[in-house]
Amino acid sequence: MESQHSERELYALTTPNEEGEQATKESKQGGWITFPFITGTLMGLSLVAGGWASNLLVYLITEFNVKSITATKIYNIVLGCNFLFPVAGAIMADSFLGSFPVVAIFAFVSLLGMIMFTLTATIQSLRPQGCAVASYDTCETPSNLQYGVLYMTLLLASLGLGGTRFTIATMGAGQFDKPDDQGTFFNWYFFSLYFASAISLTAIVYIQDNVSWGLGFGICVIANAISLVIFVLGKRFYRKVKPNGSPFTRIARVIVAAIQKRKILDTFGRQDYYFGFTEALQIEDNLPTKSFRFLNLAALKTEGDRQLNGLYARSWKLCTVEEVEDLKTLIRIIPLWSTGIFLGISIGNFSSLVTLQALTMDRYLGPHFKIPAGTFLLFNFLATVISIHIVDRFLLPTWQNLARRTLTPLQRIGIGHIINIFGLVGAALIESRRLHVVRTHQLMGQPGLVVPMSALWLVVPLGIVGIGEGFHFPGSIGLYYQEFPNSLKSTSTAMVSLLLAIGLYLSPAITGLVEQITGWLPNNINDGRLDNVYWMLAVLGVVNFGYYLICAKMFKYQNVEDNNGPLVPAP
Repeated sequence: MESQHSERELYALTTPNEEGEQATKESKQGGWITFPFITGTLMGLSLVAGGWASNLLVYLITEFNVKSITATKIYNIVLGCNFLFPVAGAIMADSFLGSFPVVAIFAFVSLLGMIMFTLTATIQSLRPQGCAVASYDTCETPSNLQYGVLYMTLLLASLGLGGTRFTIATMGAGQFDKPDDQGTFFNWYFFSLYFASAISLTAIVYIQDNVSWGLGFGICVIANAISLVIFVLGKRFYRKVKPNGSPFTRIARVIVAAIQKRKILDTFGRQDYYFGFTEALQIEDNLPTKSFRFLNLAALKTEGDRQLNGLYARSWKLCTVEEVEDLKTLIRIIPLWSTGIFLGISIGNFSSLVTLQALTMDRYLGPHFKIPAGTFLLFNFLATVISIHIVDRFLLPTWQNLARRTLTPLQRIGIGHIINIFGLVGAALIESRRLHVVRTHQLMGQPGLVVPMSALWLVVPLGIVGIGEGFHFPGSIGLYYQEFPNSLKSTSTAMVSLLLAIGLYLSPAITGLVEQITGWLPNNINDGRLDNVYWMLAVLGVVNFGYYLICAKMFKYQNVEDNNGPLVPAP
């Protein structure tokens, strides 16, 4: 049989090289000595991210005189960036620069963003004149220069968050060789992330609302600077992992190669396809699957694919069968993945609108303590964390003992969709009650007045939606990691962040459409019908759940879990 692989590729498979020696040298670095540096950096940067993002909507309304509905649109776009940029940062680290340069650079960018936030809060000329909420309609709006400074600040802060959030997790896990050590690190990673975020949603937000915005942002500047110093101090201990190149290049190569060979009929046998390394090792491979047959052309060998030495090698005109099948796997899972986009839309609208509700309601606990409006999102956060713990520790083992099988990722995602719908229904009912109180006390047309209804009612829908997220997101991450091809494993966990980013980007469009077509969302929500917005989202959630059921019915696992947990090939 003719050897139809690149000699250079086979040599790389079987011969030690300088990169292998370098890898041996790198393995001496890393380990638990890096843990305090990476965890300290993570806690500081997470504190910073929560310090500006969690209370941004209130800052836009009270300090920049941005109208409430416009502020929610800006807020959702920024949240979308906060979920999209981490995906870009992870790809940049994996493909080109490596983790350490990406985290260091973007931690500095985050510091610049926090300095800008502090300047906007302390220098009066960088924001419009203060305005009483009661005279909201006549407030001075920000000038073009002030908007420009604000948008630049938001861009720097979002970039700083994006370049560090996922990348530092990947870098931290890469410091360990044993899976148990990596698992322990991820446990500490999430604990540090949640703990720092909880501090931001309580202490930092309280300082911003009740003491000074400048002081709140100033604390974030100090935390950011300390985090950057801690991270750089650990440089000599870190294990340096060489970037592997972008996995998306493989996808692009398959598409380009298939298009170039589109006029060739796909009626060939096994010997006509390129299998790469496996040909040299004589490993048995099957023919490309018949689904999406057009893509099979990318792996079809032709005379034009031969190199000068007469051998075949991967190029932009020839891909391996494995690369073709990897792309097909991605295509099969995209419809199922797309069902989560609505969840991003509903979460984006809900998180911003519930803050607007809190601003109009009685937020006092006792005679003196007033809960900041931005802190209410903490209840959603806590419900998610607690529900994940209960599901993993109690519900899943109990279900497995009773049903003799575990919940599949698809079932867990479906439960999350259902609970999210109930959360939106709860939000609609509570808003109907709030509007009833508004009409009973004749508070329409009077912005700034507090509705005599406790804002703690908002904890109910926040908690329900949080529980739904505790089912949906871990199920989604588990499904993508289980089903994505090996070349895209590192990207698979970022797919949830990507769908949330898309949903959050679409949220302002939905809000704008509702604002134009209906009268449900005036700047003073006491004069609107926010309950109808929640009902609309609930109905769309039901439709989206129907779409999910169709996609789940058509989806076939490529890998399934046996009762003991490990992945085994699907029959």
